[in-house]
Amino acid sequence: MDPVKLNQLKQFVEQCKSNPSILSDPSLSFFRDYIESLGGKFPPSAYGAGDYKAKSRVVDESDDEIDDVEDDDNTKEEVEEEDEPEIVESDIELDESDTVEPDNDEPQKMGDPSVEVTEESRDASQESKAQAMEAISEGKLEDAIEHLTKAILLNPKSAIMYATRASVYIKMKKPNAAIRDATAALEINPDSAKGYKSRGIARAMLGQWEAAAKDLHVASKLDYDEEISAVLKKVEPNAHRIEEHRRKYDRMRKEHEDRKSERERQRRKAEAQAAYEKAKKQEESSSSRRAGGMPGGFPGGMPGGFPGGMPGGFPGGMPGGFPGGMPGGMPGGFPGAGAGGMPGAAPGGMPGNMDYSKILNDPELMAAFKDPDVMAALQDVMKNPANLAKHQANPKVAPIIAKMMGKFAGN
Repeated sequence: MDPVKLNQLKQFVEQCKSNPSILSDPSLSFFRDYIESLGGKFPPSAYGAGDYKAKSRVVDESDDEIDDVEDDDNTKEEVEEEDEPEIVESDIELDESDTVEPDNDEPQKMGDPSVEVTEESRDASQESKAQAMEAISEGKLEDAIEHLTKAILLNPKSAIMYATRASVYIKMKKPNAAIRDATAALEINPDSAKGYKSRGIARAMLGQWEAAAKDLHVASKLDYDEEISAVLKKVEPNAHRIEEHRRKYDRMRKEHEDRKSERERQRRKAEAQAAYEKAKKQEESSSSRRAGGMPGGFPGGMPGGFPGGMPGGFPGGMPGGFPGGMPGGMPGGFPGAGAGGMPGAAPGGMPGNMDYSKILNDPELMAAFKDPDVMAALQDVMKNPANLAKHQANPKVAPIIAKMMGKFAGN
């Protein structure tokens, strides 16, 4: 192999190492493809903006999607693991030996409270009540109900008439009818002991243990008797079991809701943290891609490269010269060159048929290109040729530019 070409290849590789953006030129895509086919990898700056964006998009999106799926799966697993079954209340063991089936008869006749009660009607009401009491003593409960109903219609403002009929309905095992009468008695007289007693017993017959206990305790305070005490002994144990059961499950439900609320809080916290981490990761990824090039390069896209891509620029003597040329030459000239332009520079700018092997084979120039000060100055001049004047006094930069222009001129 030609030693000169081999040396140029070696210098090209060294230049690629120091400035990977050189490889972003589309004309070198075959070289990138070959290296990648061997398992090699390039930094982001070695790709053109479109190529790298397309490649990184595929990789990044697939990675992000996998991360998102994994995060979602983890969240679902946590929810599934932490979900608790709903609380199902157990049955309560109660003594219901004295309960009866509810009566569903038509409501009994009730008195009209707006009727004016006369002395005669009051007396007639008392007479009907006396007949009812006699019927009760004889066990004729239906007859007693008829007499008491007549007494209520004659004197609808008598609490005792309603309470007495309620007690008869209890004997007939009609608790709903008894409750209606007892409630009517209490509306007339809120301190009716017989009204509370009859309603408490009727509610116990229906298994309404807590309400029954409450009525019977009030009745006992108003007018204690042995029958109330006997019924309370059966009612209170059931009422206490129900109260304890309710307190227990109220506590369990509250604890369940507290745990559920805490899990929800932790879930929202975890989602917020995951979103933060994801955003942070994406920002770091974007920052690393933005920072992929090497500082100190020439303007025009990829950091470190000459403007406009490879044609006309380094390496390897690509035809076309520097992109765009420098119209009119560089004002002011270089040291040693005549005023008004660089030696050999045509008015149209730098020549477009420069053999860049002359630059690549020049150790002094290759070493100078690694100097950040020199590269910054060259970049400044390439942006605006008029800036050449401010670098002419720089002993480090001026000779390099002069030497380059000399090679452009064919020296």
